[in-house]
Amino acid sequence: MSSTSEPKAPSLKPWLRLRRGLEHDFGVVKVREDRVVDPRTQLEHPRVRMECADWVNVIAVTKQDELVMVRQFRFGIDAPTLEVPGGCVDPGEEPAVAAARELEEETGYRAGRLELLGAVHPNPAFQPNRCHTFLALDCERVSGGHPDDGEDIAVELHPRADVPRLILEGHITHSLVVVAFFMERLRAEARR
Repeated sequence: MSSTSEPKAPSLKPWLRLRRGLEHDFGVVKVREDRVVDPRTQLEHPRVRMECADWVNVIAVTKQDELVMVRQFRFGIDAPTLEVPGGCVDPGEEPAVAAARELEEETGYRAGRLELLGAVHPNPAFQPNRCHTFLALDCERVSGGHPDDGEDIAVELHPRADVPRLILEGHITHSLVVVAFFMERLRAEARR
């Protein structure tokens, strides 16, 4: 017999921050090392925290059932990646507004409909931000796009049915993009 109720989580005590470390601001991320105390052992530990803005990912689908994807160079792996459009949520901006803005800036496409699929914490071990995933339907090209300075983006169209192959063959390796497509699939299955 399965239960649909949420499993009860064990009670954990919060870790007390003893000292806030010196913050280094790199524009897209602020990094610092805090000293915290383990509530179980009372021992001190250093913990790195990376402050980032919230992010958005946009699974953009044209009226012809093609995915609007972007290929761009990623410095963490020194190679280009195939991804969905996305980016940072500006201060005071709603994630849906950021999603529509990023889609049009990066690709020149505008959505006819935008639907929130959900949000995840990219790496809660040291990042407090969230990545909001949206499904953009009935997308149409309205311009050539307006990438930000420092962005060199190639727009590609792929049949929507190719997503499993693109992931399994290693063409899509960005974990948040894989999560976005998984969230879309879970939503679709929940509606059946």
